[in-house]
Formats: sequence, C-alpha cells, structure tokens
Amino acid sequence: MRSASWLRVVLPEDWEHGGFGLYIHWPFCQAKCPYCDFNSHVVAQIDQKAWETAYLSEIDRIGAQTQGRILRSVFFGGGTPSMMDPRLVDAVLTKVRATWPMANDIEITLEANPTSVEAGRFAGYRDAGVNRVSMGIQALNDADLKALGRLHSAKEAMVAFATARTVFDRVSFDLIYARQGQTLAAWEAELQQALAMAIDHVSLYQLTIESGTAFGDRYAAGKLRELPDEDLSADMFATTQEICGAAGFHGYEVSNHARPGCESIHNKIYWRYGDYAGIGPGAHGRLTLGGVRFATEAPLGPAVWLKQVLKTGDGDLSREQLSPDDQLSEMLLMGMRLDDGVDINRLKSFSGDNLSINIKRLREMGMVNADAGMLRVTAKGKPVLNAVLRDLLDS
Repeated sequence: MRSASWLRVVLPEDWEHGGFGLYIHWPFCQAKCPYCDFNSHVVAQIDQKAWETAYLSEIDRIGAQTQGRILRSVFFGGGTPSMMDPRLVDAVLTKVRATWPMANDIEITLEANPTSVEAGRFAGYRDAGVNRVSMGIQALNDADLKALGRLHSAKEAMVAFATARTVFDRVSFDLIYARQGQTLAAWEAELQQALAMAIDHVSLYQLTIESGTAFGDRYAAGKLRELPDEDLSADMFATTQEICGAAGFHGYEVSNHARPGCESIHNKIYWRYGDYAGIGPGAHGRLTLGGVRFATEAPLGPAVWLKQVLKTGDGDLSREQLSPDDQLSEMLLMGMRLDDGVDINRLKSFSGDNLSINIKRLREMGMVNADAGMLRVTAKGKPVLNAVLRDLLDS
C-alpha cells in the first residue's frame, strides 16, 4: 500500500486547474488615454536594447524557479506593446522557447493600437511567433474616439484591423460602451457593426471612471457629463449579452465574448486561478513554489524597474505568501466572472463547508446556481456580480 506522502507527491497542485502563463508588461504609450488607470507612460526615447536585456534576465530568473512547467500562453500587455520593435519581441520569444516547454496550442498575444504605424509591424510580430493580436479599437466613430483620447480614426482602425486579419488567424478587439451621451440604440447599432467584422473574439467593457485618471478628475469636478445612469448601463449590459449570443459570440466571461473554442487561453488562466509569471514595471504574478502560493509585484516606475533588474537581477518589489483565505477570495473574485463558474470541491479545499450557508442563501435569491459540482452566477446575478461576491465572502 502506498503511503500518504506518496499521494501528496502525485496529486496535482491547485494552480494546475488553470495552467501556467507568462505576462510581459510594456509600459509605454504614445499618449495617455483619459480613462486609463493602467501603468502606462509617455516618454521621448526608449532604449529597446536595455529593455531586451532586462526582459531576458527576468525570464532566466523565473524560468529557474519554474523548470519543467508547460507554458500555455504568453501575453504582451501594456501600455502599447505594438510600439515594441519586432526584433525585441523575437528576442523575448526565442528566450521563452529555450526556457519552458510549450503547449502544442500555445497562445501568444500582443496588444496593438489600430494605427498604420503599428500595423506595419504585424508581419514582424508574426515571424517572431505571435499568433494572436488584441486591438484597442474602443469605438467605431470619430467623435467618440476623440472624446476617449484615442489617436486613431475609425477609418484607420478598420484598415489596421483588415491588415491584421491578413497576417493573423486570430484577431480580437476591444470596445468601450456606456460612453458619454451614448444611447441604447446607438450602442446596439455599433455592436452589430462590430460583430459583423469580428473574427472570433471581442472584449466589451463598460466605461468605468477610475480615480487618478483624467476622467476621474473631471468627474470629481462635475465636468464629466452625460454618462449613462445605472438603469441605462444595465440595459446596455443586457443588450450586449443578447446581441452577442444571437451572433454566436458566447459570453464566456462578464466582458468577453467568443465563438466556441476561441476563448482567450491567457485570460482564462487568470480567471481559473492558475499560475502566471508577471514581468515588467508594475506587473503582478501568482506563482506556486515549493507548494506555497505567492503574489508577486514589480515596481511601477519603468526607470526604477529597469535599473533594479539590470543592477540586482531581480525585478520583484514584493513576494507575499497567500493564506488559504486569500486564495479562496481570489479564486471566487476571478472564477465567478466566468460563465463556467468555479469548481465547488476546489473551493472546499480552502474553505471546508464555510461557504455553504452563503451559497444556499444566494441560490434561494436566484443569484447563483450550484449544479454539476460548479458554482456559477446566474443571469440575474451577473449585473450585480460585485454584490454577489461580497455576500459569498461575508463571514
């Protein structure tokens, strides 16, 4: 009879439910959008060779800690990664291939602005190994693009998207809705136009006003007018789900829609609470090392991060061990966004039966289902997901 210690060795670690991915943050943009609270910066000059040295150093460091893991995805996010020289992307991906075994269906995504400058780089990114592009189109009319601080026109976005389609099999794009002065009818028409041009995936985000952004400052000063009220925003969300579903773009996550089998592998690693290494200024990661799960965070400032990596060989600002309660909270916060929901037995490994009363109450309210071993938010619960999560985690 095999011992309990043998069983602990062969049982999969929890992160394997979601897989392992790599996030690389490029912190630079041509301009700062007024709604954006991401770690992005506008600078006059970029020493791309220095950034290459730093990225490769970090891949070596993290690769040594995660040897033998199968890498399921790489995601170049930002900022505007399509400002990266294709030779830099090639150097990074060459190092990645030498560091980890890759899944046969590995997804390698690069975020891009839909301008002619970035579109001219697409072939170089494809040759480097990128097989999916995510384009920040955001709106399909010039007036709203200007209000959102975007540098491209609607026509330029269409041309760049068409170019991307000739280069990549997989092209996703983002739109923002619930914009200033936007009516439900206008959003319905724009969404129908977007789905007519979409290939297999779209990300559709309600405009949120974040503190510390230009929009946040304007809103606090009472100068950001004509935002949809709560009822109109809810109607826009419901309409989005209905129109996308009818067009064959299933809402597999609160803000993401895809044809069957075309969901974002990388983002599902986050939502399924897998492990991911975060490299670059302000990048976050979740890594299970020696059976212990850590939250990692890098310094925000690009110059600070670059100097630290080149000087010390370590780009982390902090590495914090996560308690079972921390992991339970994060698993619910991420996983309940998915249409698939969260495995109840997986939750019990962290909480025991502590959630059962809360789940029962929310089921009676019609906010969640707990069928076939999965805990899911219902259509009624989706528009108030944050409140549902608070009730789930209420001790």
